[in-house]
Amino acid sequence: MLNNTITPRIFIAATHQDVGKTTVCIGLLRLLQRHFQKVGYIKPIGQRYVEVDGLRVDEDTLLINETYRLDLPYEAMSPITIDQHFTRRYLSGEDPTHLQQVLIDAFDRTAWEHDFVLVEGSGHAGVGSIINLSNARVAELLKCKVIMVTEGGLGRPLDELAMNVALFEKHGVEVVGVVMNQVRQSKRESLLPYAERGLKQMGLKLLGVIPLHHELARPTLGQMVRHLKGEFLCGGQFNRRRISRVVIGAGTAKNIFSMVPPGSLIVAPGDREDIILSVLEHLGDSQFPKLAGFMLCDGLRPQPGLQKLMLERGFPFIALQQNLTQIVEATRDMTVKTEPGDQEKIQYVQELVETHVDFPSVLAASTPVT
Repeated sequence: MLNNTITPRIFIAATHQDVGKTTVCIGLLRLLQRHFQKVGYIKPIGQRYVEVDGLRVDEDTLLINETYRLDLPYEAMSPITIDQHFTRRYLSGEDPTHLQQVLIDAFDRTAWEHDFVLVEGSGHAGVGSIINLSNARVAELLKCKVIMVTEGGLGRPLDELAMNVALFEKHGVEVVGVVMNQVRQSKRESLLPYAERGLKQMGLKLLGVIPLHHELARPTLGQMVRHLKGEFLCGGQFNRRRISRVVIGAGTAKNIFSMVPPGSLIVAPGDREDIILSVLEHLGDSQFPKLAGFMLCDGLRPQPGLQKLMLERGFPFIALQQNLTQIVEATRDMTVKTEPGDQEKIQYVQELVETHVDFPSVLAASTPVT
């Protein structure tokens, strides 16, 4: 049984994965820290995790802790991580009922001597249902009210919202408001009155409309390398450089560079030494577009003398085994998440949430359930 029913808390959920829960949490935490002396954070169920000092820690929890340096152990902030074999073990007879108490104990530890606790869900409301720990069930166990994050729009976003809200209601959990994320600026004014009307019919309040900004969707070189399982041949110190566009180096060097915008990542076979040489020759030229980097695909690399020149110049060159088609398909499906240490992006997210989310209404909605 949950011991702490006094500390204010709110559960940030979403209609599906990668809608923007963590974006909202990053922004809300800064606002909460301005309002309260000690703020706690917990992501009860994590699906994507990293190893930290022998512990499996949810990626979003790591991001939050490294951004805000919360005075809490990872065991409390990220109590349960689900690996790819967990469901099969459960269906084979493993009993997960003890996990409910693990969550409760972690929350009590997080809330201890804290003035507010922000709880972040994982995926849509039903994620975790197979082990009886869906987001709706977790919110019920932790006695949280819920704010839903959804994409901007009227049709599909509100339909998805209705399904998610129904599951929370089934567990006796109140959904108190909605934040729409990634709304195109050109459609914001026309969308707003209809979104408010549609949510009102569902008994929900619109708490924020966060605009879409392409800067947040731009991956860094480091993210691209990890996503494609590549290797920096040189220039790895520029791993946080942002990519504005991926350009396929299929033509001549002259024709490619005449159409390349600043911040582009060029992808070409590793034996296209004409393009590689042209890049190296024009580095620092004010008339030449400032590139993010160069990916050498097909598992090919230039001759040793050219590789030596590449190392001397220090420009980011990355080696890949995939071909052009595979790279295009992989980058099209890539999800760009905020990473620890990405201060420029984190600051922008904080400003977006502060500007476009009704923080007083969030506080008013977070009264503890007694």
